[in-house]
Amino acid sequence: MQIREFVAEDWSQVWPIVEEVIRARETFPYDPAMTADAAFGMWAETPPGRTVVAVDGERVLGTAKMGTNRPGPGAHVSTASFMVAADARGRGVGTALCRDALAWARQQGYAGMQFNAVVQSNRSAVDLYRREGFDVVGTVPGAFRHPTLGRVGLHVMYQEF
Repeated sequence: MQIREFVAEDWSQVWPIVEEVIRARETFPYDPAMTADAAFGMWAETPPGRTVVAVDGERVLGTAKMGTNRPGPGAHVSTASFMVAADARGRGVGTALCRDALAWARQQGYAGMQFNAVVQSNRSAVDLYRREGFDVVGTVPGAFRHPTLGRVGLHVMYQEF
């Protein structure tokens, strides 16, 4: 597996991953009716942000986007989001993408990385982020409407560099 910069030609493989994740409504607070065009504009970061893909040969297994969490006085903290193809989960793709994002953020001189909305019931993501050094610094109770679990919390997770 290799992680490389996203190029527009990757979208034909990235969009099905993004679409499956947002339509499932289990892990991301994105509009499940989002179109491919709207999703491209949201996912494809422009500099100084960055979007990458994890590939095995020509196949995209997952993707990540990263950048500044908030402008102005908050611009010293980065953020990132990750999505992995359903049939590639459990193979270390998410871990590799997370480590790549952390390395990028450190190289860019950020003071830390913050995740603003990690769905509490997304145990694989929460466990991964904890293994990579993040802490839950707060949870907004019932802030995410899960399709089968009802209202669950959204964690704010942070790692200081």
